[in-house]
Amino acid sequence: QARPVESGGGSVTSGGSLRLSCLFSGFTDGYCLGWFRQAPGKEREGVALFDRFGRPNTASSVKGRFTISQDNAANTLYLQMNGLIPEDTGMYYCAARARVDACDVLDPRRYPHWGQGTQVTVVS
Repeated sequence: QARPVESGGGSVTSGGSLRLSCLFSGFTDGYCLGWFRQAPGKEREGVALFDRFGRPNTASSVKGRFTISQDNAANTLYLQMNGLIPEDTGMYYCAARARVDACDVLDPRRYPHWGQGTQVTVVS
């Protein structure tokens, strides 16, 4: 089965910006979609998602700096990351799961379909 495909990672200095993209053409109907990340030595955590009603849910650690958006025509989910800090360093993943609830919980344990990840590195 197809997986989400992430791109757009890279290395930036503190205060810089990146925009990540996730192609989700294999999960266009009846799925929840979200962004997650995992820093070295830490647990995977939720970053941002759209709930069932199209409302963004953003983790407190990135609120005000990261913005999730979507281009349905292009089957693409985006994560605009501004004001990056070293703590944002990690592997960023796009993930999908079957929509059986409100899609409003940033819990990676609920997501079975994962992209390969794209690395984000922020240096001082």
